Amino acid sequence: MEDLSESLRKKGLRNTSQRRAVLAALHGFPHSTASDVEARVGAADTSAGMSRQGLYNVLEDLTGAGLIRRIEPAGSPTRYELRVGDNHHHLVCRRCGLIEDVDCATGVAPCLEPVGRTGFAVEEAGITWWGLCVRCRPEAPQ
Repeated sequence: MEDLSESLRKKGLRNTSQRRAVLAALHGFPHSTASDVEARVGAADTSAGMSRQGLYNVLEDLTGAGLIRRIEPAGSPTRYELRVGDNHHHLVCRRCGLIEDVDCATGVAPCLEPVGRTGFAVEEAGITWWGLCVRCRPEAPQ
């Protein structure tokens, strides 16, 4: 993992203990909710001293700087991940809420082009497939 201080500096953000703590809490835990991040930050570093509003401010700052990505699957809390810049997509299990990454399969970002272009310069396409994961799927008939 790249040095967190260096990552913040490259994006023009102040190097604060709260921002480093949130980035560290997301490392190895893709698709984390704000509550997940809050629990990891609190368990790992009580010196980060972050209120819930402070956490949301840090998440917004990191998202705006492109250090993390926010995804908002319908019917699910907002999730955050460190995987940015590659325009990947997601599979979501309707039963247990498991989210898995799906790589862009067609060309380069945005991987898709809208029909009937209206003058937009498309930068990103977000696709979410919904279904049942392998653990939640009923057994196939024999």
